[in-house]
Amino acid sequence: MGVRPPADDDGDEPDAIEFGIAALDGTLSDADIEYPTDKQTLRAEIGHRDVPFDATGHSITVAEALEQVPKTTFENEQELLNTLHPVFEARREATSNSLLSQLRALVPF
Repeated sequence: MGVRPPADDDGDEPDAIEFGIAALDGTLSDADIEYPTDKQTLRAEIGHRDVPFDATGHSITVAEALEQVPKTTFENEQELLNTLHPVFEARREATSNSLLSQLRALVPF
């Protein structure tokens, strides 16, 4: 997923803010992971990396996301992304439903 930044963009920021699976896809592209792969390899290579799961910058590490899925091996990148997608969506929905997040959405900063 992605969201356009505010209109007062000075050109130094990217055209879109990536979060969720789109951000994870970028993280995977930067890493040198060969498929098929497993959780242990992914934890060792990119487990420490934070991946934002919403447009406000809340994040989860790849290792935390992997802990929440029962699957242990992944044949290709698409299978990994499809498996982790519900984890990122659940986190995004849980955060967006919090009272503090709803109040922040009402106040333009």
